[in-house]
Parts: sequence; C-alpha cells; structure tokens
Amino acid sequence: MKKTLMTALLGTCVATTSVMAEEIVSLRVIGQPLATGLIQKNIEQPFFETLQETTGLPIEVNYKPLDTTGIKDVEELRVLKSGMFDLVSLRMSQVSRDEPTILGLDLVGLNPDYDAGREVAERFSGVVDVRLQERFNTKLLGVWPFGPQVLFCDHPIGSLEDVQGLKVRVYDQNLAQFVESVGGTPVPLGFGDVHQSLALGTVDCAITGPSSANSAGWPEVTTHVLPLGFQMALNGYGINLDTWNEFTSEQQATLQAAFDELVDEIWAYSEELYEDALRCNVGEACETGTQFDLVEVPVSDKDLALLHNGMRDISYPTWAEVCNKTNPQCSEDWLNALGEAVGME
Repeated sequence: MKKTLMTALLGTCVATTSVMAEEIVSLRVIGQPLATGLIQKNIEQPFFETLQETTGLPIEVNYKPLDTTGIKDVEELRVLKSGMFDLVSLRMSQVSRDEPTILGLDLVGLNPDYDAGREVAERFSGVVDVRLQERFNTKLLGVWPFGPQVLFCDHPIGSLEDVQGLKVRVYDQNLAQFVESVGGTPVPLGFGDVHQSLALGTVDCAITGPSSANSAGWPEVTTHVLPLGFQMALNGYGINLDTWNEFTSEQQATLQAAFDELVDEIWAYSEELYEDALRCNVGEACETGTQFDLVEVPVSDKDLALLHNGMRDISYPTWAEVCNKTNPQCSEDWLNALGEAVGME
C-alpha cells in the first residue's frame, strides 16, 4: 500500500515538473523600426514570427517594430529593465547614452569594413554583456550590423574635408565629436526625421547606411554620397534576465543557438545589401532597392587617414573619459579586448 502511494506521489511530482518546464513563456518583443528597411522586413520580423515553430520552445511571441510602440530608441534598456518588454532589438548607439560601455563596440573609425566589425563584436560583446546584466538585468544574445554608415549630402562635396561649415545629421555623441573635428556642425536627429530635414535644408548632410538611406528615400533629397565607413551601426538583441531564467538550461541553449544563427544570417545579408544599395544609389544595376542618380565621391587616402586618426585621437579618448566615470574599468577592458587588434596596446 505504502509503495503504491509513494509511486503515485512520485508520478505526480514528475508530471508537475514536466508541466512547469513546458509552461508557455510570453515574449513581448520590440524590433527595429519599420523605416530602417530590409533587414527588419526580410530577416528580423520573419525570425520572430516563426521562432516558436523553428525552435519548438514553449513560447508565445508578440513582435512589434519600434516605431509602432510609441517608445523611443533611447529608452530601450529602461524598457527591458522594467520588464515592460521581454526582448528588444537594441539600437546600440542610441542606448549607449544609458550605458556608455556599449559605444566601445562602434567608435567612429573603429569598424571601417565588415571584417573589422565582426572581430570587434566578437572581442568586446562579452564586456558589454557583463555591464548589461549588472545594470539593466539584460542578457546580450548577439550583435549584428546595419553596415558601414556613409555620408549623404545635398551639397557638392569632393572629400570629407568639404563638410566644413555644413550641418550634418548625427545619431550619437561620438560621431558628433568627429564631425566637429573636421569642421562640420553636428545635428542630432532621429532617423525618421532626416528626409524632411534634408528636404527643408535644416541639415545639409546626413550619415546612415546605403540600404537604409535607399529605403527611406534620402537620395531624393541629396545629390552626393561619400562611401566612407564612419561606423558599422552595430545593433544587438537583449533579453530580460527574469524572462531568460524562466527557461531550462536546455531551452536557453536552444534559444541562444537560434539567435547565433540569426546574427550570422544578418551579417551576411547586411553585406549583400550594402554592396547592392551602393549601386542602386548611384544609378547602377541593382536588385534590392530603387535606382537613383547620386554622384559617388571617391574615398581618398586622406579621407581614410582622417578617419583612422580620428578614432585614435578623438573617438577613443573622449569616449574613454565619459565611460570611465560610470564604469572605472571601461577603457582598460576595451584595451585588453581590442588594443592589440587596432594597434593601441
């Protein structure tokens, strides 16, 4: 009798544990803005809409692009920490205002091309993850790029130095300081406001990726493009730690593997889009965007030297000073991770 009762009790415990492990986890997700274009549309949104099916995890995903939520990109880490949303496609430069360590991933001049950007992401994202977990109750699931951010102007230019005296749209303080160093006037503007600002002459130039610019119609209101990669526009996926810990260790491994695959796919797709959008914007045959007729300004050795020297002399020291105030290990961690790779040991 006792054995039968014990067996029944054990069976109940096993059943309860199984049910608990399979309880549905609700994932309220903020994605990239619709206005940013094809990575959001063709890769990110389909990934989240099919995540339950592809992973087999006990999840229910409610995905909303950022520009449909009423939430600003600068608020994303606060939203994650509060638990209002469970998972966010983080716009890294914008949220770096709340955590300056993040900007160490994408200092102006640090990531002139995809190979450099991937190496930086692999070497430094672990440092960023530690800070996000400590300060924002957020785990970093991966880092990916929109691609090199280049200069569009509604004004004739022949080199980087020709931005002297021009108003240039920027999206973070590090870029603003670099633009100032070459004589431009930085104007912080959200992505969605740039097209109108260029059309009205509120700004003369603006910096973004070729594909995003094409999707948003910037070549309609500009005449010249200088394809010099100021930054890689790295972004990432962050999940609230309380939500993450609702999964078993096996489920966490499955979810992380899905994001690893997503990130790899975006890196490859981003480079394809970048090359194709460059062609679209200057009127060459292309597949993913609209053809325009911008004048492509050749990137000179002097432009490249200005950018590299700007990273060493302006971007890194000014960022390090700010970052060390809130994170005393900031610049030391950066140098340990990246110093050798960028010749700043």
